[in-house]
Amino acid sequence: MVTVAVSRERPAPAIRNVNGSRSNMPMGKKITLTGFFITILGAVFFSTKAIFVKLAFRDTQVDALTLLCLRMLFSLPFYLAAAGLAARKENQAALTRRDWLLVLAMGILGYYLSSLFDFIGLQYVSAGLERLILFLYPTFAVLINTYYFKTKLERAQLAALLLTYLGIGIAYFGELKLGDTNPQFYFGSFMVFLCSITYSVYLVGSGRLVPRLGATRYTAYAMLAATAGIFIHFLLVHDFAGVRLTPTLAWYSLAIALIATVLPSFLMSNGMKRIGSNNVSIITSIGPVSTILQAHFFLGEPVNTTQLSGTLLVIAGVLLIGWKSKKGG
Repeated sequence: MVTVAVSRERPAPAIRNVNGSRSNMPMGKKITLTGFFITILGAVFFSTKAIFVKLAFRDTQVDALTLLCLRMLFSLPFYLAAAGLAARKENQAALTRRDWLLVLAMGILGYYLSSLFDFIGLQYVSAGLERLILFLYPTFAVLINTYYFKTKLERAQLAALLLTYLGIGIAYFGELKLGDTNPQFYFGSFMVFLCSITYSVYLVGSGRLVPRLGATRYTAYAMLAATAGIFIHFLLVHDFAGVRLTPTLAWYSLAIALIATVLPSFLMSNGMKRIGSNNVSIITSIGPVSTILQAHFFLGEPVNTTQLSGTLLVIAGVLLIGWKSKKGG
């Protein structure tokens, strides 16, 4: 059971965990407009990942692990710089051994395994279907928070969750044409499903660790842990000298690193700090809508009336959270 400590000066209301222990985590957070828009921006940036990955697979001969390794290689300087800046800050609690272990676990689950599963899956399914399966993670995250950590699920969150998932289901209904799929379709779908599970664990863990460790410090350390795991995996199965880094592959790797990894990872962590992981889980449902539009313009994937109808429901769910934010400040 994960129990996150807080300052002794002003303890938050304690709640009971499922094993009977007491946790000082607050039941929930109010939504601010700043947190809302930061989360939206992070979700849109994250949604570009599938597009860049599909383009890289289409235009180069790169495999999933090599592309993932290049992504983290180009991201590494930014996370090293962020970790250095975070370490210089004064008046922040030192990480305990338990903190380090939790950050390591979140990095491995959130950005090593989930990214690996996702990149493998994208070789066999469309960008649209990848978003459909991947965006099961808000449901998993909210359920973990609600039933495992006893976090209160508010009516507005439940209504927004229902709207967004109904919209996602309708929007991607046309994607489920099994007769047109390749032999690896089910394997690819299963890989993306595993990604959604591991990422939901990361999201919940981040929502509990960020308030204690700080958004920048936590994100930098978790990403460095993930990078180490990816590099070790790559060196065990590949020869780095054999990688042919063409200009096209370099540009795609850089785009995945900066636009779809570095920027959104810090934005999402900041959003969790401001509005909590439950609200972040729901608001990021705008991601599939963004992916549909990008896949249409950049990959030539069709957009039909069913998708547009689902898109409107997703937007309605996100706007419901945004409207509630006016009450939060």
